Amino acid sequence: MRNRLTNELAVCGVNAVLALGEHHPEQINRFFLREDRLKVFPRICKYLAEKKYPYKICEDEELERLCQSSHHQGVVAMVEEPAVPGAAEADLELWAAERKTGLILHSVGNDHNLGAIVRAAAFFDAHFVVLSGEDQNARLSTSAYRIAEGGMEYVNFRTVKSTAAFLRAASRRIVTIGAEPRARLRIRDLGGLIEDRGAALGVKGRPGIALVVGNEETGLPAAVKEQCSALVRIPGTGNIESLNVAQAAALFLHEFFEL
Repeated sequence: MRNRLTNELAVCGVNAVLALGEHHPEQINRFFLREDRLKVFPRICKYLAEKKYPYKICEDEELERLCQSSHHQGVVAMVEEPAVPGAAEADLELWAAERKTGLILHSVGNDHNLGAIVRAAAFFDAHFVVLSGEDQNARLSTSAYRIAEGGMEYVNFRTVKSTAAFLRAASRRIVTIGAEPRARLRIRDLGGLIEDRGAALGVKGRPGIALVVGNEETGLPAAVKEQCSALVRIPGTGNIESLNVAQAAALFLHEFFEL
């Protein structure tokens, strides 16, 4: 939940707040927790006390009011509302030079999907997540932070106005793999495919890689698919047309991680 009066975002959930406190304690403006959670967050409480920032012991009702969720797990940290910078040429150069793995998300649907994707990204060492300005639902929200289970602190977010236009530039520097249920190539083909596409970019060894995923109902639009280095599918029984977008992303990220 966002507090429009203070431009703050509520981060709740034990793992999300622990990761926030470990990596970016300076972002915490105010801190609220149940008494039984004191033993879980001594470092954050000590840090805030030294900075003379307030933290407060409170009951579930107040925690729920702060984050507008019953899934707060007994802790809420109020942080400045995150600002996502636009993706720049320098970002692409860095991701290519350091051979990073990341994701480009086009209308993935909602902040729950975003949180689950970020959790998988952190687990499989994906460095960046690019959000489309065309997607109004996948936001860095309280729900996204909670579902990511701390993963938000391990990835770098960027935003673009047009996914297709950004991919046109990205595919000249890194290998961009579009997830497409009707593609000819399968996920098991990724090893050779990425090696070949990387060689075409002049890269010896593993290149930078970006997975491009879209809405699980409508998929990637034609203009986006045309800009991908290749389209790849996850084969299944056909009983169900496709996986949830976060499940699909996790499978692809695992394959990238093993390369």
